[in-house]
Amino acid sequence: MDKTPLLYPSARAWRDAPRKRVLFFGMSGLGKTHVSNLLRESGAWFHYSIDYRIGTRYMGEYITDNAKAQAMKVPFLRDLLLSDSIYIGSNISFDNLAPVSTYLGKPGDPARGGLEMDEYRRRQEQFRLAEIHALLDTEYFIDRAKRLYGYPHFICDTGGSICEWVDPENPADPVLSELARHTLMVWIKGDAAHTEALIRRFDKAPKPMSYQPAFLDRVWAEYLRENNILEGEVDPDAFIRWTYAQALEHRQPRYEAMARNWGVTVSADEIAQVSGPGDFDDLIASQLPG
Repeated sequence: MDKTPLLYPSARAWRDAPRKRVLFFGMSGLGKTHVSNLLRESGAWFHYSIDYRIGTRYMGEYITDNAKAQAMKVPFLRDLLLSDSIYIGSNISFDNLAPVSTYLGKPGDPARGGLEMDEYRRRQEQFRLAEIHALLDTEYFIDRAKRLYGYPHFICDTGGSICEWVDPENPADPVLSELARHTLMVWIKGDAAHTEALIRRFDKAPKPMSYQPAFLDRVWAEYLRENNILEGEVDPDAFIRWTYAQALEHRQPRYEAMARNWGVTVSADEIAQVSGPGDFDDLIASQLPG
């Protein structure tokens, strides 16, 4: 497909824009949230976190109900809940999105903290729908940031799984078309060294992820076959460790197509050098024509 016209077609248009609106995408751990926080702290940028919106608006009830279900297994807590004597909720924040990933969980042996695959797939689908809704809320938050709070500039900080739910080769993709109308989409691209660092970090502390259904079905079947085990015998952490590098490989060409057709690319090393809004303006201008 031909590249979709950018919200800021040139470096001059970007520099002169009274309202700058950007959307970051790429693998978690490469600087999206870091630079978003940096810009927000300057006082002129509104930070819209997709993962925070998912956890508070679209999956908050799922997360709370899951916590209540666990509490109901404890007689002492069950009695307090049934008498409305205690309240259970998630303390989600920009800096603590653990309630979302904990709810997503990991498939495998329940005795080792795993979920049955049918339940895992159900939660994955809940997350897919929640992320799409949160992404499509971007225009609302752009307006809200200016109208309600007076912020001139806007950052949309997306999760690593955005590429799983879109078709970057389709010029009519509903999610990407909507986002490109309102933001400049910026891929934060890592190199081989970054990938190895992400894999090492994940191996030390594996965290739940969301996957495209076809990809999940393929890697799950492969894992069971290669290890000659049944679903209930899977070590949840071993499975997601085994899957992580494949997920990175699966996502890379999708991110690349998103940037090629819908936005611009900056490197994770370049993002790491940004120390304030001026540096950021210069970096984005360097990736635009003229």
